[in-house]
Amino acid sequence: MTPEPGFWTGLADVAAAVCLLLGAFLTFSAGVGVLRFSNLLARMHAVTKPQVLGLILLLAGVALRLRSATAVTLLALVVVFQLLTSPVAAHMVGRAGFRTGKVRREDLDVDDLSDR
Repeated sequence: MTPEPGFWTGLADVAAAVCLLLGAFLTFSAGVGVLRFSNLLARMHAVTKPQVLGLILLLAGVALRLRSATAVTLLALVVVFQLLTSPVAAHMVGRAGFRTGKVRREDLDVDDLSDR
């Protein structure tokens, strides 16, 4: 006994709703982290970690809802580019913050960038 085709559509819609809600929550928590944390490194951590996973979940929810090969391919490209560029951008922001004096030395356990 196989489920009807409408069953799979309904299941995909529920999975899309769960992905969208979780993604929205993670993206919201990234925004709250930017407002609540006090120093640059903590803010960067709060932005890069949940924001990337939140975006992936949001795009997965959209892909489950649209069910179009063209849209899913485009959304997969967005995920790949986000995964490639987010660590590089966070690294560049961290180095710029270090060079401009926005990072406090007492917040660091190991300081590999300082001139000894």
